[in-house]
Amino acid sequence: MSDPMRPRASLRTAVVWEVLKDALDRRVKTAGRESLDVLDTGGGSGNFAVPVARLGHRVTVVDPSPNALFALERRAAEAGVADRVQGVQGDAHGLFDVVERGRYDVVLCHGVLEYVDDPAEGVRNVVDALRPEGVLSLLAAGLGGAVLARALAGHFKEARHALDDPDGRWGEGDPVPHRFTAEQLTSLVEGAGLRVGAVHGVRVFADLVPGVLVDTEPGALEALLKLEAAAAELAAFHSVATQLHVLGEARGAAGD
Repeated sequence: MSDPMRPRASLRTAVVWEVLKDALDRRVKTAGRESLDVLDTGGGSGNFAVPVARLGHRVTVVDPSPNALFALERRAAEAGVADRVQGVQGDAHGLFDVVERGRYDVVLCHGVLEYVDDPAEGVRNVVDALRPEGVLSLLAAGLGGAVLARALAGHFKEARHALDDPDGRWGEGDPVPHRFTAEQLTSLVEGAGLRVGAVHGVRVFADLVPGVLVDTEPGALEALLKLEAAAAELAAFHSVATQLHVLGEARGAAGD
């Protein structure tokens, strides 16, 4: 079973996983409890939920796909954490039809904001699910990464279209309804009442490097992981990252 720390998968998730794990550890200390209540909106088959449960936390996954929730149940059972993972069918728009407000220490909103009609409402909903002093882990598609990818593929008109489009889309065939800049995401988080604890660029290089190089060059995967980690915190690279990760914390909460 794969998780955020496995090779290959780690190219896409390692930066987020390290930030999230640190945030969970800090929340454990502030809450005075070893086991937290975690909500994973759009958590699918449990790429993050299962590793979080392995740390001893209770995780509720809300996802609209019955197939994804079935896969989640199987993965949690295989990992021996079925008693700490619950799957619920639903979405961010109707979140409180299936979960309680103010019940969770940490909320994950990964790969969801791109697909909601009103991103501001989506962020407000997930923030409303937090307990006081709670933490939000928000991951969404970055505008700059899409523009760079289209340009490097020779699709210059599409790259320009994405740059000018209010939603960051490169054309009608674009499968992603919304992309964001770091400034837009931080504004959404602050507008929902949280302070921004950290911003990281995710997959700054990983999607641009030929897979054959990573697979065949000795030590390439480890070196690329270290490069991604080093670049993730630098604001200069946020504008070209495929994804952007924002950590939102209650105002007045302890810093990093």
